[in-house]
Amino acid sequence: MTPFGMMLFVLLSTISAGCLAYAFMQPKLAASKRVAARKTTYSRDEASRTRVIEAKERMQEQAKRRRALQNNLKDLEDRAKERGGHSAKPTLQQRIDQAGLKITAKKFRLISAGLAAAAFLLTLVFGLPILATLGIAVVAGLGLPRAFLSNRRKKRINDFSNSFPTAIDLIVRGVKAGLPLNDTLRTVVSDVPDPVSSEFQKVVEAQQMGVTLGDACDRLYKQVPLPETNFFAIVIAIQSQAGGNLSEALGNLSRVLRERKKMRQKIQAVSMEAKASASIIGSIPVLVASMIYMTSPDYLNVLLHDPRGNIVLIASAVWMLIGVLIMKKMINFDI
Repeated sequence: MTPFGMMLFVLLSTISAGCLAYAFMQPKLAASKRVAARKTTYSRDEASRTRVIEAKERMQEQAKRRRALQNNLKDLEDRAKERGGHSAKPTLQQRIDQAGLKITAKKFRLISAGLAAAAFLLTLVFGLPILATLGIAVVAGLGLPRAFLSNRRKKRINDFSNSFPTAIDLIVRGVKAGLPLNDTLRTVVSDVPDPVSSEFQKVVEAQQMGVTLGDACDRLYKQVPLPETNFFAIVIAIQSQAGGNLSEALGNLSRVLRERKKMRQKIQAVSMEAKASASIIGSIPVLVASMIYMTSPDYLNVLLHDPRGNIVLIASAVWMLIGVLIMKKMINFDI
């Protein structure tokens, strides 16, 4: 056999052997390809399922947080309504505490009864009629102490309202500087004048006793029933439960409180003329009667010593009181 024929034989033998090997190996190769393809498809499906599961879990977590936030907001709304109901009709002890007095309701009633008894005995000594004596005793026992309590409470709440924005600004600066909220509250206690300092001292002491900050701020609103303290309690409660930028929220609250204060002062300036007119109209009958009694006492003896005159005086006083209350209602505005 020639060399060329030998080479051709070797080449053809190699090709034949390769074809035979491919024929025998082709089913296994095809099966391996199918297995690899199935593995790739399964991996893709598994990744897709993983992404879908993660997306569902994220959606469920978001829905859960949303429901929790809605429930918290609903609880805050219910608590705000409850606080509003309590603040609309405070008890005597609550009014005493809000006025800053360190006495109990029982002691206040004893003082009122003592004033009524003293006024009754004093008017009897001067020989006034029995109806006038009873009227003066009722006024001294019920009117004067409660009027003093109301004026003291109103003054203290007004002082708190005037200083409260300064306390909020101090808290905002402390939070922006990186101080904890508890430390900023202690700074308010030491730097802001009373009654803000004393009320925030109660908040700090409540926290030291284990009360949460939200509940302590609720107590602040019950002690000082103002819309400003209600806003502050709501902001603190939302921030403690849902998170957020406390300094920004309190900064907005401070700005709103200052705008409310400006509006209140503007309304007071506009209504000052009506208040002066109401004061003059309400005081004229009393002043005229006092001047007549000092110059001509006999002229009013009929009203003072005759039962029919006493009835006229009582009816006149009642109608004057109704008129004064109506004028007060007309010139007072709630912001």
